[in-house]
Amino acid sequence: MATALNPVLEPHPHQRPHSIHSYAGLARPPHLSRLESASHKQGYVEPLSIDVDDTKDGFVPGFLHLPPDFITAPPTTATGRPQVTVPPHHHRTAAILMSGAGGGVAGPSSMYLSLACKLATLGSGIPTLRLDYRYPAHTMPCVNDAKAGMKYLRDMYGLDHFVLVGWSFGGAVVFTVAGDHDEKKEVVGCATIASQTAGTEGIGKLAARHVPVMLMHGSGDNTLGVGCSQRLWHEYGDGDRMLQVFEGDNHSLSQNAEEAEEMLCEFVAKCAGVRVGKEERQNVVGVELLEGDERRELMEKGGDLRAPERED
Repeated sequence: MATALNPVLEPHPHQRPHSIHSYAGLARPPHLSRLESASHKQGYVEPLSIDVDDTKDGFVPGFLHLPPDFITAPPTTATGRPQVTVPPHHHRTAAILMSGAGGGVAGPSSMYLSLACKLATLGSGIPTLRLDYRYPAHTMPCVNDAKAGMKYLRDMYGLDHFVLVGWSFGGAVVFTVAGDHDEKKEVVGCATIASQTAGTEGIGKLAARHVPVMLMHGSGDNTLGVGCSQRLWHEYGDGDRMLQVFEGDNHSLSQNAEEAEEMLCEFVAKCAGVRVGKEERQNVVGVELLEGDERRELMEKGGDLRAPERED
């Protein structure tokens, strides 16, 4: 069994950057029509290849989920994409969802695939980027991927506040970016699922900046033990922190995926200043967009279970 003494997943030696074309069919969850029917809203998902300006260069793939209010004209035959304009009084917060040591775009138990759609539908909508890595489990290149995603959202849509979410190795990316001096006014919330402890020193800076943190972990995690999140909870110090332990659950929280997804949805909304009322809790947050074995199947298809990442 893993413990806090085994706090990091090592990179796979033969990884190469993936193209957005590797993720065909992963723009939307299988049962998105349920959300559209319940909420009477329809957003837009844009596949992206974001330029990363560092020593490795290249492009990082991802899917950007845009709120319905951003769409001002339907797709044109010339571009295949709608006209997008940020409403003048829209909040300026976006969410960025990052996976584990194998990269990927679906997230643990494919939560990100569903969560991104719900966040974009809530209230006036929270733009949400599901972001892959060029070189998974290599901390600084992945940190640069996240910063490139933030820059893209700033430059294209004027979004300058971010809630960062990471699974497993992704915790190192979240807390390194959030702890960076240059980003201290931009990161307004951090959430992790089954985070490692290596590379997470930045969490110690967040309480003083009043950045809320939510940590989730399964007590039956055999990849990175629950002690990792318990240690991070202590390292954050006094402030707006929450630790949710799911009894007996595994590394991807497969037994409690729906509950974890709902908690993430409400946490991100709170950080963005978006109120979730009773009706939206029922018609958006609580709508089931994935069923049964679909969660694991889409994790595999989305690349989230590439070595060295694991589900248990």
